[in-house]
Amino acid sequence: MGKLSDFFSKQDQDMLDRGLSNTKKSFFSRLGSVVIGKSKIDEDVLDELETILIQSDVGVATTLKIIAALEARIAKDKYLKTEDLIQRMQEEILALLVNSEKNTQSSFDDSLKSQPHVVMVVGVNGVGKTTSVGKLAHQYKKAGKKVMLGAADTFRAGAIDQLQIWADRVEVPLVRQDMGSDPASVAFDTLESAKAQGSDIVFIDTAGRLHNKVNLMNELTKVKRVMSKIITDAPHEVLLVLDGSTGQNAFEQAKQFTAATDVSSLAITKLDGTAKGGVLLGISDQFQIPVKYIGVGEGIDDIQVFNPKAYIKTLFS
Repeated sequence: MGKLSDFFSKQDQDMLDRGLSNTKKSFFSRLGSVVIGKSKIDEDVLDELETILIQSDVGVATTLKIIAALEARIAKDKYLKTEDLIQRMQEEILALLVNSEKNTQSSFDDSLKSQPHVVMVVGVNGVGKTTSVGKLAHQYKKAGKKVMLGAADTFRAGAIDQLQIWADRVEVPLVRQDMGSDPASVAFDTLESAKAQGSDIVFIDTAGRLHNKVNLMNELTKVKRVMSKIITDAPHEVLLVLDGSTGQNAFEQAKQFTAATDVSSLAITKLDGTAKGGVLLGISDQFQIPVKYIGVGEGIDDIQVFNPKAYIKTLFS
């Protein structure tokens, strides 16, 4: 697999090991039961492996890609050993993750290409969207960045209040208006303030409603259009937050939001609460969107920049 980059600390790896422990136990123990004691890999083993991947919520399309690659290897080498199979699986999974639109960020300390760097955050209610915004604000501030938040989910008073709690906890400024205000107006005010105060990164928290696709598209398009009046190329990133524990529901949410707006990156939350952490692989591959952040616990520090090699190392260790 190669050496992990230096930025991924032992503390990060330990956090990832804990967060993916349920997935690791489920996936790797079942994989072991299939291949241990086999002198060579045959079609029966691949059939069982296909079942394991699908039941880990990797998704049918992505599973078939992995199985097809393994079948090609078996056709080439008639006596593929179990250790070769596992190595090949790791290579195929890494290729699927890296070959989606590449995410070059390696840590929260990385320099930002734009100032301020504007992130519009989308996702349905209940996936951990606002909590993720708060945790990301904490991580970027800890890395020395000047952070600002915008409460553009104006349809629920609870969403505004929740983001205010996070802003107070992390000690970063929040731009907000009353419930029922125009979300685009909040975004406009946030970016004006961010420019005036020299912010490095801005997170705009948007409404988490999966109403009909046309309304969702119109609303998000309006928010983006208004932001671009203040900063020409804003938002620089549209971050879709998905709950990793919801399995196939996460696929459906990704389908709805990618149809409604130009999602450029993913944050997969609540991976510590599921045995189906393979969902991030399937979603990233199917929609060709990089996973940028993962949530691996409930603590304020339990969110990290996604490292594909570390993910695979944990899954197969």
